[in-house]
Amino acid sequence: MVTIYDIAEATGYSAPTVSKALNGQGSLSEETRQKIMAKAKELGYEPNITARTLTTKRSYLIGVIYDDTGMNMGFSHPLFSPVLTRFREKIEAAGYDIIFLSRHFDMTYFSHANFRSIDGVIIINPATNTPADFEDFVRTNLPRVSTNSVFDGICTVITANEQGGYEAAEYLVKHGHKKIGYISAPVDGISTAPDERFTGFKSALENYHLYDDSFYELSSGWDKESAAEAFGRLIKRRKDLTAVFVTNDQLAFGVYEYAKKHGIRIPEDISVIGFDDEIASEYLGLTTFRQSTTEIADIASQMMLDQIDGKQVPPIIRCRAEIVERNSVKTIKGLRFFG
Repeated sequence: MVTIYDIAEATGYSAPTVSKALNGQGSLSEETRQKIMAKAKELGYEPNITARTLTTKRSYLIGVIYDDTGMNMGFSHPLFSPVLTRFREKIEAAGYDIIFLSRHFDMTYFSHANFRSIDGVIIINPATNTPADFEDFVRTNLPRVSTNSVFDGICTVITANEQGGYEAAEYLVKHGHKKIGYISAPVDGISTAPDERFTGFKSALENYHLYDDSFYELSSGWDKESAAEAFGRLIKRRKDLTAVFVTNDQLAFGVYEYAKKHGIRIPEDISVIGFDDEIASEYLGLTTFRQSTTEIADIASQMMLDQIDGKQVPPIIRCRAEIVERNSVKTIKGLRFFG
């Protein structure tokens, strides 16, 4: 078995220098690091993970909290899946592996993290009934990053949801709409997106003196069926509705289903704006917002590595969402009422 001492002898560097190069540590020049890595590859060096852990006091494992009890889309989720994929690429390039943390066997996320001796945790999407689980994460010095929910004391990299909500409302107003609704996903104590997008939406309409509480409707779930029911309640209560902004594209699909079933045309009768830019949104022609998954993941991975290295990180970083204009919004000159 090839050891660091063999590599040291072959390169002329000391064993500690070789160790730093192989473990990605120390302030070595890139030339030195590459020379050592090339020789290690040439000699067929295979790292001893157990020895590495004992030497560095690290497990080189990053815990991932990824559950989807709301939309039930798993790894096909339009936001969380690409964030996880990109985050994994960045973390693995830095010499770490990821491991999923779960709440099975009567374990909390935190107890599972301790059991696995992880070096850090990224909270991509937790179960919707677990807000108390994160109190321990807040109190610990364990490096942690959140990419969906805002927790006090945990570095968060998240979409600028209020900005998106504001721009959605303003976009509709500039297209002549005055009776504009908002359908919110459930407010569950975990995801902050529904409230934040509504806050921006409401702020814009208030600036134009158009906000009315009766245009707000809460969906009981993140699924299309729940959204269709919510839209039905809204359109029956406000027959003068001409446009609606929804928390995400899945809820927008529910609006489409209700509209089709009841002979309501989009955008001729109702204009719709979503959020997420799912694949199906392009085929429907849905105007929506695209979240910067690459930027979120890149920053999140850097924040994780910075914390592992003992650096201070900001409490929250927000990434702008970009509106994707299609054909679900029309410019109106008058109002259409539903009987």
